[in-house]
This record gives sequence, C-alpha cells and structure tokens, in this order.
Amino acid sequence: EEQQEEIEDQIINDEYKIWKKNTPFLYDFLLTKGLTWPSLTVQWLPCVEAPGSADYSIHKLILGTHTSGNEQNCLMIVQARLPNTIIDSKPEGAEKPKEPTYGFDSKEQKATIETQIPYAGEINRARYMPQQYNIIATQSGNGEVRVYDYFKHPTKVESTEPAKPEVTLSGHSKEGYGLSWNPNKKGLLLSSSCDGSICLWNIESASELYSTIHPSSTYTEHTGVVNDVAWHKHHGEIFGSVGDDKKIMLWDLRKESKKPTHKIDAHFGEILSLDFNPFNEYLLATSGADKIVSIWDVRNLGTPQRHLKQHQDEVSSVLWSPFSECVLSSASQDRRIFIWDLSKIGKEQTPEEAAEGPPELLFVHGGHTSKITDMSWNPNEDLVMASTADDNVLQIWQIASEIYYEGLAETEPAKMKPQSI
Repeated sequence: EEQQEEIEDQIINDEYKIWKKNTPFLYDFLLTKGLTWPSLTVQWLPCVEAPGSADYSIHKLILGTHTSGNEQNCLMIVQARLPNTIIDSKPEGAEKPKEPTYGFDSKEQKATIETQIPYAGEINRARYMPQQYNIIATQSGNGEVRVYDYFKHPTKVESTEPAKPEVTLSGHSKEGYGLSWNPNKKGLLLSSSCDGSICLWNIESASELYSTIHPSSTYTEHTGVVNDVAWHKHHGEIFGSVGDDKKIMLWDLRKESKKPTHKIDAHFGEILSLDFNPFNEYLLATSGADKIVSIWDVRNLGTPQRHLKQHQDEVSSVLWSPFSECVLSSASQDRRIFIWDLSKIGKEQTPEEAAEGPPELLFVHGGHTSKITDMSWNPNEDLVMASTADDNVLQIWQIASEIYYEGLAETEPAKMKPQSI
C-alpha cells in the first residue's frame, strides 16, 4: 500500500512538472499562492478597485480555513492584483506578449490577506449576498449557518476568541455544504445539510445584532445527505436540490405542500452539485460521484440533454460561466478543472484532437496536486477563475485567449437552444 502511494505521488509530481512547463502556452495570467491551511471554499466578490494610474486592478475573494483543529480558523478576504494588460481584450491579429503574466509566489505580493475574522471550527462554504456583498453566509462544521458583515470586523485578528456572527441561523443538526442566496429577493438564503434537510432563511427577520433565527421553512423530502442547493437565476420562487439519494428535486415557494414539484433519479451515484444557467432559464447542470456532468432542460427532466464524461473521479462541483450561455466548468477529485463549451458539440475533429477529448472539452486546468475543494468564475473579467484544493494552494488563472477564441467564429451563434444540445 505504501508503495502504491509512492507511485501515485510520483505520477502527480511528474504531471505537475509537465503542467508547469507548459503554463506560458496555456494561460494569459496565472497566480499560485500558497496558503497556511487548505480552504474548502472560494468565491470572487463583485467589487473591483482601479488605483489611479496603476497597471493593475484589485479584485477580492472570500476564503476560509480548515485547520488541524488546534489552530484558530478564520474567514478571510483576500486582495488579488490582476494586470490590466492581460485583462484588456486583445484586438484581432494582435500577437500574444512574449512573456505572459504568470508566477509562483513571486516576490511582489499579488495576493494578500486583507481581512481575517476568527471563526469557531472549520468553514465548509462561504457565499456573499448578491444585493450586499459585505454580508457573507458560512456553513460551519457543527450545523450552524453563520452570517457576517465583514465591514464590521477589524482587518487584523485582535483576539484569539472567535468573532461573533452578526446573525446565527439555527436549524440543522449536522454540518453541510450547500449554500445559496436568492439573486432576486434580498435576504433569502438556502442551506442544505448532512441531516437530510434544506432550510430556508430570511435574514431580514433578524430583529437585532447577534441574534439567532430559525428557518422560515424546512424541506425534508430527500432520504439522505443533501449535498447542494441552488436558486433559479430568473425565478425568485424556484430552487433545486441534489443529494446522496441520486435525486434532483425542484421546489416552488408558492406551493404550500412543501413537496417538490419535480423529483427524478438523475445520476448513477450521489449527486454532489447543481447550478442553473444565468442566461437560459431552462438549462440546469448537475455533477456526481459517477464522474459525470449532466445538462438538463427543466421542461423535460426525463432524460438529460447531454452527458459530459471525461473526469476520472467524482465531480464535486459544476458552475456555469457568467459570460456565456454555453460555457461551464466542472471540478473533480481527479485534481482537474474542466472548462466545457457546449456550442462546440458535434464539431469535426482530427484524430489527434479526438484523442485529447471531445470537441466540447475546451480546457483542462491541471495546476493542483490534490483534490479540488472549490472554484469560482470572476464576475468582472472574462475567463478568469479562482480555484482551491487540499494542497493548500489558491490559484487564479485566465485561459490563453488563443485557446478560447480559436474556432469561435465557426460555432456562432453562441446562443444555444436546449433542444439542440
């Protein structure tokens, strides 16, 4: 067994060396930041600062810690500098700069911790409220969902005592990972848990600071762990959930029964993640322990529109791009993040291209040496992603524009009808 582990470590190390050697050709921007502890969560905040005449802009991310237990955990806000020269869209025919901006913990600090909020226990997931980004909900290790206004906390850790959350949400008996703010209705939050329940919260109902509130509704139709929950991006009353029972369930707040409107067996293993498309109200993506990403038309959930099969292990999360209806990312325990472009489905390939994967597999990010814990699309810059993994690393990366724009003209229009997938 030890020998097997050594062989696996050697393979991972060799793959990483090959990836590192090829980074100038794969990315327009790449930043690797070592963390003291792994983060199970990452999300870009929507704010951007452009300091005067500087050749960079400052973006911010939410991270959490997962320490060994004896050390203090923290909810963190990290500042990242992204160079303007890379971000500016390149005119047609423009040559790629000879030295792309990429670095491994370079001397100039391109990613720095701005705020650290001491936290009781590890942070499974952290997500900001779309209508007010300083309000951050967190899934803790004991079942509590804690909400912080990070503007109200000092930027430096002044105490070893965990900071008090502005609101504590009490309703789950076990820890969870699913967390979703309603993009259309301020203050509405969904959480899902290993106790098999989904809780709906209205944090506007918190009457005073440091109060504890209970769920306005609890949904218990799943028969096992509920791994993820997500609001529909267009309809403020509709949400979806997925779980270990291999089911997708769709729910409508307007129904009094607290029963799902749709309930289908959707994967061959536990379903780990779901995301509604931000552009097309009918498209839903799910991913699971069966190594598959599935694309669904919610008007016809009987059969998936498309299976994306390329990962070698459980696919822990799936996310649609904020810039294109056809582009999505999937992160796996196989240490890879795949970027898919559904508009390329069916495109002709040479045998060499086909050997590397289907035409819709646009890009493989292989920069992590351990399983991916979370990923996030930057909402302000096209094709910029952040990813975290068990290897204590945060990576911020932008696919080389040549890779993305190559052949895009052939696949216009980029809008996609669900039936045509």
